[in-house]
Amino acid sequence: MNIRPIDIATKLNISTSALRNYEAQGIVPPTKRSASGYRIYTEEHIAYFECIQAMAPGFGMDVTKDVLCKIQSEEVDTALRLVNQVQANLYRDTILAEETFHVLASNELNFLDSGGSKEWMTIGEVSAATNIPSSTIRYWEKIGLITSSRDSRNRYRIFNQSQIRKIILLRTLRPAVYTYDLVGLKQAIGAMDHNDLEHAKKIAQDSLAYLNNINQEQLRGGYYLYRLCRLLDLID
Repeated sequence: MNIRPIDIATKLNISTSALRNYEAQGIVPPTKRSASGYRIYTEEHIAYFECIQAMAPGFGMDVTKDVLCKIQSEEVDTALRLVNQVQANLYRDTILAEETFHVLASNELNFLDSGGSKEWMTIGEVSAATNIPSSTIRYWEKIGLITSSRDSRNRYRIFNQSQIRKIILLRTLRPAVYTYDLVGLKQAIGAMDHNDLEHAKKIAQDSLAYLNNINQEQLRGGYYLYRLCRLLDLID
């Protein structure tokens, strides 16, 4: 069955230019043209468009594009491994967010590796304890999300436990899918008073809720990917 672009755009609540853009990027298969030059879409195209809309919120547009390009070339196992990697990262980050919330609730930072109980830590010590590159910590400081103090003897960056709170909160969101909610959470962390532990707990709780929501979005995206693969007879 041939379907008009406007009918798909109306059904999915997107513009016809978005449909053309997806095709131009190679995320959906090329369309045939009518005698008058108009694009002719099929049920297969609709399944691709629905999959894009379902996957992007949980996996991000870059991964969604890579996965659907692999599906077009019938590299199903490779596509599924890409999906698995994102899901594994989310599981890791969700566990980390839960640990962060419990640590903040107990008002301790002793979950950090060596040096976690020190009053002041160098950027190298914080990097080693949190597994965050020093360059990332410096970047967060540059854009105003965190601040550091300076050692009076050598002017090196040093961080106290309240400053490290912000770093471990940002760590839970570092690889998350970009959304307006994510931006809001990072801005809230940046604006947080170093000494406001209750606010830190609230942000940690909100961060965990955000990651849990992404998990649900990934479930929905996986369902639509499964539907597409079934339609294309790529899986049993």
